[in-house]
Amino acid sequence: MKIAVLGGDGFVGWPTSLHLSARDHEVHILDNLSRRWIDTELGVQSLTPMDSIQERTRIWHQETGRRIHFHLIDLARDYEVLKAWLAEHRPDAIVHFAEQRAAPYSMKSDRHKNYTVNNNVNATHNLLNAMVEIDLDAHLVHLGTMGVYGYSSVGAAIPEGYLPVGVKTLSGETARQEILYPANPGSIYHMTKCLDQLLFQFYAKNDGLRITDLHQGIVWGTHTDETKLHQQLINRFDYDGDYGTVLNRFLIQAAIGYPLTVHGTGGQTRAFIHIQDSVRCIDLALESPPVRGERVKIFNQMTETHRVRDLAELVARMTGAKVAYLPNPRKEAAENDLVVKNEQFLELGLDPTTLAEGLLAEVVDVAKKYAYRVDRSRIPSISAWTKDIAPTIERDPEGKRLKSVG
Repeated sequence: MKIAVLGGDGFVGWPTSLHLSARDHEVHILDNLSRRWIDTELGVQSLTPMDSIQERTRIWHQETGRRIHFHLIDLARDYEVLKAWLAEHRPDAIVHFAEQRAAPYSMKSDRHKNYTVNNNVNATHNLLNAMVEIDLDAHLVHLGTMGVYGYSSVGAAIPEGYLPVGVKTLSGETARQEILYPANPGSIYHMTKCLDQLLFQFYAKNDGLRITDLHQGIVWGTHTDETKLHQQLINRFDYDGDYGTVLNRFLIQAAIGYPLTVHGTGGQTRAFIHIQDSVRCIDLALESPPVRGERVKIFNQMTETHRVRDLAELVARMTGAKVAYLPNPRKEAAENDLVVKNEQFLELGLDPTTLAEGLLAEVVDVAKKYAYRVDRSRIPSISAWTKDIAPTIERDPEGKRLKSVG
């Protein structure tokens, strides 16, 4: 297939592009490289050294003989350019990663909130609008988030996208139907993913677009089979308080002797997936497209759930690191349960990669190798969800005063 990977220079987009290319698909990356500009804005770099996208794709061709094509396009701003590219190349499938992905970054300030909404929602709508305008019957696979569901528990497993309900009619009978699971976003970032859901539902219903929405858990790990082929193909590794995912952050903190930062009680339960499984799930979704006229197909892209404090204790036992409990910058329940259904990917053949000390040690080894690149001042999470929370974010585990966003 000819596959357009939107946001293919990112944390999940890059290893996905390599994986699809390795399976002999013709891969085109469309990206505005905004994640690299955000590194500059935040004054922090990926733990792992990253070459330019042009150098990365050159090394991939050198190592495999396969080509990945790169196109510099801002999907949120350059609608006509995007439409013209789609009309010329007419890909068979489109994988959409091209959204600002960090909840803390989306809550840093009013400017960051506006940027996240404008970038994410415009990119999604421009894509859908262009596909309809040029009559492009490509399978669209979108990387969403488990965060659309929220993290509260009603004592039942979260279904894959749709909730069966009964509605009492005027005649007193009960009408059965399935609705989108009620959205409950916990940040501006998560809210944009909820808006994506509604855009997908409309365009599938109104224009017959074929869409798969993947509600993904928190990604951990660094390597995939393809990124291991050459040191210059390595994936990015974010450790800072805005973009570092919780388990990866714990592992790098342990590697450099920094206390593991648990916010609040650590009783927040989250869904997780290894980066290798993430790219495999996208491949499986591409192989199982909905038919034209079918409703949006929704998968829960996760393999296991864990409480944050349990993960911290696991890493502490493995590495000897200390655990530090800090005020929570997020507005969320102190404790929650999370039970999630994920049968669809299992039925398609996913063999889940679960937490294992070997894989955790692999990430610690990467962290130790590049520890000289760590800026310890960027590790704490200081982006507060509300102005009344901001003043409580004062010191990091090493006793240094932090800059509050309040």
